[in-house]
Amino acid sequence: MKYCLYILHDSSKDRYYIGQTANLADRLKRHHSHRSKYTKSGSWSLVYKELYNTRSEAFRRELYLKSLKNKQKIRELVGAYSSAG
Repeated sequence: MKYCLYILHDSSKDRYYIGQTANLADRLKRHHSHRSKYTKSGSWSLVYKELYNTRSEAFRRELYLKSLKNKQKIRELVGAYSSAG
């Protein structure tokens, strides 16, 4: 089983959401059905993902990205991913 770190973006409010999951399709469905507290308002789209072999690796990466608290760094990461894409 692979674990996925992902980033969602709400372009209307220019906000990012960073999370990790073992089932990205189900997690995105929950975000889009407004069953997640932080993402229940807005129009969110998947803009970035990374795969990991263990949940702890994905969780460590999630914590690191959240610790940046720097929207520009997240934009650079997403931009590099989009360009490679």
